[in-house]
Amino acid sequence: MRPTGVIIIGSRGSQLALCQTQHIVNRLQDLYPQFTFVIKRIRTKGDEHSSKPSFGFEEKGEFVRELEEALLAGEINLAVHSFKDLPFDHPEGLEIAAVNQREDARDVMVSMKANSLSQLPRGASIGTSSPRRAAQIKAFRPDLDVVDIRGNIDTRLRKVSSGQFDGIILAAAGLIRLGWEARITEYISMDICLPAVAQGALAIETREKDEEIKRLVSVLNHEPTRQATTAEQVFLHCLGGGCRTPIAAFGQINGETLELEGMVSTPDGGKLLRAGAKGSAELPQEVGNLLGEKLIARGGREILGGTV
Repeated sequence: MRPTGVIIIGSRGSQLALCQTQHIVNRLQDLYPQFTFVIKRIRTKGDEHSSKPSFGFEEKGEFVRELEEALLAGEINLAVHSFKDLPFDHPEGLEIAAVNQREDARDVMVSMKANSLSQLPRGASIGTSSPRRAAQIKAFRPDLDVVDIRGNIDTRLRKVSSGQFDGIILAAAGLIRLGWEARITEYISMDICLPAVAQGALAIETREKDEEIKRLVSVLNHEPTRQATTAEQVFLHCLGGGCRTPIAAFGQINGETLELEGMVSTPDGGKLLRAGAKGSAELPQEVGNLLGEKLIARGGREILGGTV
């Protein structure tokens, strides 16, 4: 019998973050009824700047740093993150103890004007806060007006419903977890728009030496998701990009093989490179590096403007 007690879980305070954290709490509570799980809301720097123009602002870590500081200080026992928000390198003393099974990783369009990106009229306005999405949408439909949009998911949905935008691009996973799947107009093909690295996955971060907590949450780890997202993160790191650069990747496991596809683009989508790589699912780092080196050889770093 494991000891009883209270376990404090750190989360951002947004509606989506709390929903995601509650999902983890529910699973842990079912597994360990002898524990009491409490969510502690922690405001991050990224939350404080949520009303400012996003292109060029956010960097990896803006939505996790305060959570990691609380974890290191012993104020919480573990933290739940959208894995795509996490930097490649973790602070000393912390580690990712589990990666939850991935939700749908695709991007989606919500629109009152058309049933698909292809059907939007020329000059239609598309809202997104992501340079990655913006570049790929511009490459697919250079005639569209891609506009920066801020606010939480609910705010963005209101903006498209009120006609401020002809469409908006969001992550499928967020809408599905919030129970708003019915708002989705189109699931965008990955042939058009590859997702952000680790999009749709949740990461559970703990203190490196907290063996008890690590053991408790390890049952939530989904190894195929962890392998795929590891390859994606290594690919991003190989190119030297962050969350404000037009880089995308998606990995999936087929049997014992990990298949990874990646993209790098100029911000305007005018020059976009895509490539794929395969390798052993047991060696995701090698697959990620292989794809990164392939795109670098094709001019990936030059496309990023010599900033990596």
